[in-house]
Amino acid sequence: SQSNPKIVYVGTGSDGIRSNIIAGRGVYKSEDSSETWKNIGLEKTGQIGAVEIHPNNPDIVFVAAIGQAFKPNPERGIYRTLDGGKNWQQVYFNSDTIGAVDLEFHPTNPDIIYASLWRVERKPWTIISGGFQAGGILKSTDGGTTWTKLGNGLPNGLIGKIDLAISAADPDRLYALVEAPEDSKEGGLYRSNNQGESFELVSNKKDLLDRPFYYCNIEADPNNADIIYSLATRYYKSTDAGETWKKQSVPHGDNHDLWINPNNSDIQIQCNDGGANVSLNGGKSWSSQTNQATAEIYQVEIDDQFPYWLYGGQQDNSTIAVPSNPPYSPQGGATSFWMAVGGCETGPAVPKPRNHNIVYSNCKGRFGTYNKLTGQEQQFYVGAANMYGHNPKELKYRFQRVSPIHVSPHNPDVVYHCSQFVHKTTDDGKTWETISPDLTAFEADKQVISGSPITRDVTGEEFYSTIYSIRESSVQEGVIWVGANDGPVHVTKDGGASWTDVTPNMPKGGRVDAVEPSPHNAQKAYISILRYQLGDWQPYIYKTENLGESWTLITKGIPDDYPVRVVREDPDLPGLLYAGTEYGMFISADDGDSWQAFQMNLPITPITDIKIHQKDLVLSTMGRGFWILDNLTPLHQLNFNTESSLLKIRETYRRPATRGGSGVTYSKPGVELFYYLSDSIEVDMILEIMASNGEVIRTFKSTSQTQQLEEIKNDMATVFSSLSGAAPILKKSAGLHKLKWNLRHNGAWDKKEPDSNFGPLVVPGIYKARLKYGNATIEQDFSVLIDLRLKQAGICVDDLIAQEKLALEIRDLQSEARQIADQIKTHLVEFEALSDKKKKKRAEKIKRLKVLEDGFETQEGRYQKPMLLDQISYLSSMINRADQHPGQDAYARYEELKNEFEKLKTELEDIL
Repeated sequence: SQSNPKIVYVGTGSDGIRSNIIAGRGVYKSEDSSETWKNIGLEKTGQIGAVEIHPNNPDIVFVAAIGQAFKPNPERGIYRTLDGGKNWQQVYFNSDTIGAVDLEFHPTNPDIIYASLWRVERKPWTIISGGFQAGGILKSTDGGTTWTKLGNGLPNGLIGKIDLAISAADPDRLYALVEAPEDSKEGGLYRSNNQGESFELVSNKKDLLDRPFYYCNIEADPNNADIIYSLATRYYKSTDAGETWKKQSVPHGDNHDLWINPNNSDIQIQCNDGGANVSLNGGKSWSSQTNQATAEIYQVEIDDQFPYWLYGGQQDNSTIAVPSNPPYSPQGGATSFWMAVGGCETGPAVPKPRNHNIVYSNCKGRFGTYNKLTGQEQQFYVGAANMYGHNPKELKYRFQRVSPIHVSPHNPDVVYHCSQFVHKTTDDGKTWETISPDLTAFEADKQVISGSPITRDVTGEEFYSTIYSIRESSVQEGVIWVGANDGPVHVTKDGGASWTDVTPNMPKGGRVDAVEPSPHNAQKAYISILRYQLGDWQPYIYKTENLGESWTLITKGIPDDYPVRVVREDPDLPGLLYAGTEYGMFISADDGDSWQAFQMNLPITPITDIKIHQKDLVLSTMGRGFWILDNLTPLHQLNFNTESSLLKIRETYRRPATRGGSGVTYSKPGVELFYYLSDSIEVDMILEIMASNGEVIRTFKSTSQTQQLEEIKNDMATVFSSLSGAAPILKKSAGLHKLKWNLRHNGAWDKKEPDSNFGPLVVPGIYKARLKYGNATIEQDFSVLIDLRLKQAGICVDDLIAQEKLALEIRDLQSEARQIADQIKTHLVEFEALSDKKKKKRAEKIKRLKVLEDGFETQEGRYQKPMLLDQISYLSSMINRADQHPGQDAYARYEELKNEFEKLKTELEDIL
């Protein structure tokens, strides 16, 4: 709201109607500058094309409702609220297939409002944009109560998507970018100089209407009505009111929106399929997009590195591989690890087991074998024919944009790739064998040229009747499941020699998004079927326990309008299921008999894929990148909710701390300790960590402490960094709790941090956790493992034992030195509090104490000589920076500092 900037309205749902759109859920409002939000209605409108707020009254808001993308609905049209969203009125309705896509206020008279209409509908096999007399531009002169259709000079026949723009510099001028048939010469940019009374076609440049169902965007400079911008695959600027155009450079193609500061046109925000970027010089240069965690990821695969890496296709960018935890600390932050690994935006990208340098990647049906060592991708397209622009019925092989690739869990040289057939290679793609018949429904009326009735659009995204998912059983070799994007499900028990149609008895035509052979039982499998592209928003998960002879629908607990994209079974616990829906995660502990939300801190976003790896839950999302839930072991102990307990502890690798950045967060190293309390307790709790010899090396308490966040302190002079922060506190409320021990001993004594969380790292070995409260004592043993990379570097456990021993000696020296320095401070404060007479008698002691204090403490100021405490810290930083056997000088320096401390300590005893 321009009149009250604390008020923000958001209309949800993609207005570029791709087949993989994110669906709308109405309008949201914030009254505190977006700190908190609430839904204020219009949940059934579908996709929202525009939200416009009255310039002087933030309670008056208009919404352009495009409608449901995949079926007709009566909630399309123009809506108005006069009370900030408490009540909505549908002030214009045309039909259940024609909605409103854009709105603009007259800059000086908000009673004048313009709107554009759009006939649009998506099918899995085509995009319908436009119709005869099925769109156009509306105008209201009474604040949106009544509307008149404008037409003088606009196309009279087929008309599609329309975008509007007005500049405050010439409020009576209205621009309209209109989709119309190319052969009619009527599509292009129209201009009215008289509030829409008449229009003239000023440009029919083809690039302005590139893929209008997805783009069709025009923006006017608020300070110069002759400057306008067109946003589509490319980005254009006109300085003569649309007569001529010049291509502009932006960080990424596929452009969708532009905001220009009404008070300064040099300040602009432009967004595209790569993210958002800011210009402070009118578009001559733009800010980065690598600070936004908004990636749309189609799927996730995982390799066998340490740490493991995640792979997937990233919409309108490239395939991408990123580490689950950084292998090193780059100066450029987390974005330094991003790696394209062949293929293109659609993916998937599948690393080869036992050789992560080889990645099998897809680009819209084109198979490639990428080698990280050479940085090159060898191309092995099945059929080697360009599919673009074809009616799918003409194609020998129909590959969907997101064509699956799957590596056999029994043989890393066996790779499957799917069109309407299953193709198999055993030599990285050089030769292919087709091992199935057409496993799709292939209905004749669905095999059409996509894009009607105006703009042809054939990219393979709408090829209906292709295999969409494939997985081989990890239990029994040769049992392979496939699902098609037009409904059928098939299984083979003999590696493809024969196939059986095992499609469940359900509504036809849904996209089989995921097939999931049980990792525990070769007879058992799960499938998830997405039907929202047919207007059916029901969740569909089916389970079979007899190789598809019969199926059971298992969706109890998932809301009726939460379509399911993917289902997986936990490889460690039979019957523990995970489901990714259009609006987040669900979990079942009883093999699908019931489900509950499993959202926690995960954003509400479509979950496109799920993998379970090393007891971690790994997700890809459509709009928020990759997410990992570390450590599923608590879910494997589902009987813990009957009585209080300390859960079994997962073995943990000892690894250094890592940093995130650029919207990326990584898991902190450490052992996750879970305890369950059946009821809240009143007594104090203690959790002790003990070494194998029984020595207590860390203690966590429930008593009140100063809880400080973990902080990294950098010393610019030495380029050393140190960690600080207090130990976590045990919670005593009923339920499941997690505490993370960072694998460190207690830190050195510090008056400001009496319970320091950052001492030396412990060595690999067997440890024990002991939870005590009241009369209860519960223990669990667990293992700390050596970082797998250290062996290659020639470092063994004995080196780490030597490092730990010296580091603890340095820590203890640091503790004692700090305590002595604190005693000196205390004595000086006491002396300063004496009367002048008494102080004079002790002048010599005070003088000697101050000299002694200077021996411990570094003087304030820039680059002062470091004294004992800083010298000990310096040595501690050196010895704890990496996994290593200490060098000779470290031992020698420790002895020097220890001797220096003993001299100062003796001096203090002599003074006192």
